[in-house]
Amino acid sequence: MNIDIEAAKKTPGKPRSSRRDFLTSAAAACGTVALWSLHPSLAAAAESGGMVTVIQYSPEGKKIGKVKLARVVKSEVEWQQQLSPISFEVARHAATEKPYTGDTWDNHDKGLFRCVCCDLALFSSATKFESGTGWPSFWEPIARENVVETRDSSMGMNRTAVSCRLCDAHLGHVFDDGPKPTGQRYCMNSAAMHFVKA
Repeated sequence: MNIDIEAAKKTPGKPRSSRRDFLTSAAAACGTVALWSLHPSLAAAAESGGMVTVIQYSPEGKKIGKVKLARVVKSEVEWQQQLSPISFEVARHAATEKPYTGDTWDNHDKGLFRCVCCDLALFSSATKFESGTGWPSFWEPIARENVVETRDSSMGMNRTAVSCRLCDAHLGHVFDDGPKPTGQRYCMNSAAMHFVKA
């Protein structure tokens, strides 16, 4: 079967896509997938229309239950107006406070540690332990649904960053050198949380 290439080129109809168009589209699609895979909280929010599922707790620390809430999203200016300078840098820009300087690293009162940005319950004093690091440390979050863990390759290290599921505030990092029963050390910044005494 002979194909008249010149005739095919002159045939009107749908314009043909070039190889460059295909490669550009493929690269854009791969970039989008990579972005979402690097930030699972964004992917989850997009899939559910900006809603996230968290566990709510009363001011006294009693579990209320699972709820779907709209993600808390604010502009940089709004966050700056709401937060202290150190809380803004830590929670919104993933900075780290100096050890032994935060309000709660040596707090041994009974209560809840809540997100400084959106008030979501994150940790309970029942799982807090003295790590000797100068940051408040816990062997588990109050509810896995309330935090997001992502890979952090900044500063030349491979770490696991922890953030608030409801507002994406940076909280700290989790390490595998904690006490039983989990063996984990959630090393958090005091500036990213506020304490509510039970």
